[in-house]
Amino acid sequence: MLLATKHKFMGTNSTSSFQRSRRNTALRWLVMAALSTVWLPAWAGPAPGELSSRFATFATLQQRLIMDGFDMSMVQTIYSRPEVTFDQQGIAAYFSHREATLNYDNFLTQSSIDQAIEYLKEHGRALGQAEKRYGVEREVVTAILLVESRVGTFIGKRRVLNTLSSLAALDEVAKREMLWNTHLKKNTTESKNDFIRWAIRKSAWSYRELKAYLKYVTAQNTDPFSVRGSYAGALGFAQFVPSSVLEFGQDGNNDGYINLFHHMDAIESVANYLKKHGWRPGMRPDEAFRILLCYNHSKYYADTIIKVAERLSLPGVKCKPNKAEASQ
Repeated sequence: MLLATKHKFMGTNSTSSFQRSRRNTALRWLVMAALSTVWLPAWAGPAPGELSSRFATFATLQQRLIMDGFDMSMVQTIYSRPEVTFDQQGIAAYFSHREATLNYDNFLTQSSIDQAIEYLKEHGRALGQAEKRYGVEREVVTAILLVESRVGTFIGKRRVLNTLSSLAALDEVAKREMLWNTHLKKNTTESKNDFIRWAIRKSAWSYRELKAYLKYVTAQNTDPFSVRGSYAGALGFAQFVPSSVLEFGQDGNNDGYINLFHHMDAIESVANYLKKHGWRPGMRPDEAFRILLCYNHSKYYADTIIKVAERLSLPGVKCKPNKAEASQ
């Protein structure tokens, strides 16, 4: 969430505010310079070349995180891990991705609808509980989970920490140049200027999501390298970005953790997200459509969710919990 700051623009208030801003900016850069010339070499100096190289990959990013209040020892420990990598292939895939080229009609085939019907059977109890608690129809939640992750069977293979760190690091000119020259220059129809604009925009967004992700894994006592997701940094069966996990994630099975790789948590998190964005039972299709656009800005996506939910709502499709779940 972005924080807005109110400023005064009259008389001496404006001048003093401007002077303070300049002093604060100068101080920030002095501290970052000190970190880069004192702290980094002192920590990495005696380490093997491989460790030093990994640590230096995100040196500037680490400085930013520390300046923003993250514990220095935690940041150092994370970015010295052997799993750390600048994920060029993932970024290239993300840049090449175009929502309009996705074939959402695949989710309207009978085999896909059958998969969703089976999910309704297997998780009917959790879906019914979420429907009662949040007022979001089970068919809608199931439709979202079908489209987002094939109801938990396709969740992405990339380490979320590396994905978000790599995207956030694109504010560095050298990394943008390296990525353009090695992966994109000969493999995209987009111009270099298009890529630079995209990279700068995604870098700012990804840095916010990286901070949210580090807060999430710390709160959940989770290894930051254990979570895998999409090349956009979305995770779990519901494919939430980390800031959405923090704001809307729910502990559906009451085990003390918010784990979107668990069906009960994912189901309740999706329902909570929709409720917080205005969902209510018996909405008109156009109202539902507008709320679904908050989940994914693609009109094609929102239209597909509604069509899948309608197919699941046909007479004879609604399912009771299966015996195994009913006995839990």
